[in-house]
Amino acid sequence: MTLTEIQLEVDKWIKTYGVRYFSELTNMAILTEEVGELARIIARTYGDQSFKKTDLTKNLGDEMADVLWVLIAMANQTGVNLEDAFINNLKKKTERDSNRHINNEKLK
Repeated sequence: MTLTEIQLEVDKWIKTYGVRYFSELTNMAILTEEVGELARIIARTYGDQSFKKTDLTKNLGDEMADVLWVLIAMANQTGVNLEDAFINNLKKKTERDSNRHINNEKLK
């Protein structure tokens, strides 16, 4: 699926099952919550914290998909075409950072 197709799928799902979009502010809060849940798994899997029993059922891919879902919903409701935005962002990063990381001694 392209990002545009994914945006259309999220829009269709929300209009079919979700009744309507939550407000932009509510979705921003939900996005923050979902990023926190993702951070919790990362901290326990790759960091120094240990898992609690309630954390063991969490799935890294599912939490990433939750973050993506809310971000896509926010893009839909604010009129952002994520496919275009991503292409433009990649171009910006390539132009700005084409030599930056290659020449970074810390990365060698």
